[in-house]
Amino acid sequence: MQVIHQRYVAHSEAHYAGNLVDGAFGLALFGDAGTHLAIVMDGHEGLFAGYSSVEFLAPVRGGDIVEVEARLAAKGDRSRTIDFELRVIARALDHTGEAEVLAEPLVATRARGTGVVPADRKGSAA
Repeated sequence: MQVIHQRYVAHSEAHYAGNLVDGAFGLALFGDAGTHLAIVMDGHEGLFAGYSSVEFLAPVRGGDIVEVEARLAAKGDRSRTIDFELRVIARALDHTGEAEVLAEPLVATRARGTGVVPADRKGSAA
């Protein structure tokens, strides 16, 4: 089971030289996608317990369009192991508005984490 979100990264999100966006931006998007996955699976937002791994593999920049995937890796009684991936699918060429759709998505961030659902909700949906 998986969910995918797409989002434009505003230039105002960039905090560093080279128009770079901080890694926390992607982690926040992972939280949104993980919540979506929990609702689809369990009919409840659940709670995120933590990440077991996070890899920052390529830059995310203001003007990018990204997609975030949350994919169920394992399902326990109440726990859900979730694999996340943030991919850049389009990139601004400069601050003039020129942009290009990438021929192949650029994997920028990967992570694995654990979410939990309340005992009364375990497995209640899909």
